Amino acid sequence: MARPVQSAYLDALRMVNTQNSYYARRDYAADEAEATRRVAAALGAHEDEIVITRNATEAAHNLIRQYRGLGQGDAVLLADVDYPGFKSHMHWLAAGRGVRVIEIQMPTWANQAEILRLYLDAFDANPDLKLMLVTQVSNQQGLVVPVARITAEAKRRGIDVICDSAQAWGLIDFQVTDLGADWAAFNLHKWIGAPVGTGALYMRRGTLDRIAPYPGEQDFENTKVAARVHPGTFNFASRLAIPAALDFHEAVGSANKEARLRYLRGLWSEAALDMSHLEVLGGSDEESWTGIGSFRLAGKTTIDDAIALQRRLETDFGIFSVVRKGLASGGCVRITPQVFNTPDEMERLVDALAGLAGRA
Repeated sequence: MARPVQSAYLDALRMVNTQNSYYARRDYAADEAEATRRVAAALGAHEDEIVITRNATEAAHNLIRQYRGLGQGDAVLLADVDYPGFKSHMHWLAAGRGVRVIEIQMPTWANQAEILRLYLDAFDANPDLKLMLVTQVSNQQGLVVPVARITAEAKRRGIDVICDSAQAWGLIDFQVTDLGADWAAFNLHKWIGAPVGTGALYMRRGTLDRIAPYPGEQDFENTKVAARVHPGTFNFASRLAIPAALDFHEAVGSANKEARLRYLRGLWSEAALDMSHLEVLGGSDEESWTGIGSFRLAGKTTIDDAIALQRRLETDFGIFSVVRKGLASGGCVRITPQVFNTPDEMERLVDALAGLAGRA
């Protein structure tokens, strides 16, 4: 979190917990509406298409769980690069409604044409598809999926699309209308830099009839995005700091942030590609990779292998990384620089990767 955002958050935290119900009953609604307006404007959406959530998981789970369009004999589609929690929710949905689950398996090193072809082949092979999950940027290795091209073809075939943009906003430069998706889930506490526990749900105008209101909520005219979630009591201060986070993000510039993160990722990944003891995962062309990247020791594909590798990086080299699972090819370790990381720190990582040789 940037210092100006942290300052705004702490000020809001003190105010909210001093005024408490007095503030909540009198002024909070207007402040939340302003935060929602700012999120919508930054995403290129209409204000009535956005509701702030606690995270992308809340948004996506509600979309999946409350989707109205499935019946016996239908099929749903997902891919191994999708977020594990969303994949399991799709399987839960399928089990409850008697539908089939089809899963695409991505190659460890893929380009836009290859990714698109896998989705088109799945569409051709499964004419009973009604709903699909597509990830804009994979949480495992930063692979960029050509969402707009996939969504356009899915719509042509009558397939509804839920887009997971949890890792995308702030990592790459785009607006939500670029995706062509009816529904999308976002995090604000990742690359946007808002306080932990902030996300957003996007529902394009005219699409709410296919997603039921949250149980107990009512929206007879299908115009209230907010009726699709019911968060209960949450941390008001985290939402009050969203405008400050967007101020900082926009001051840096979305395209500048993407360029900086891609530059930092390239400093280590290009070196790692020349190390025979490593396998780098993700996109093989410029459109398919981002500031996030992943790798594993060659031939070491289990989750236990990935856990051991992550611990070795932290214990032996002082480098913190994250284990990722869910890929058909196995476990991996994700490297996730932020804009404040330096080229010297990337060089330390390169030295550590070289030092892993012969230590499998």
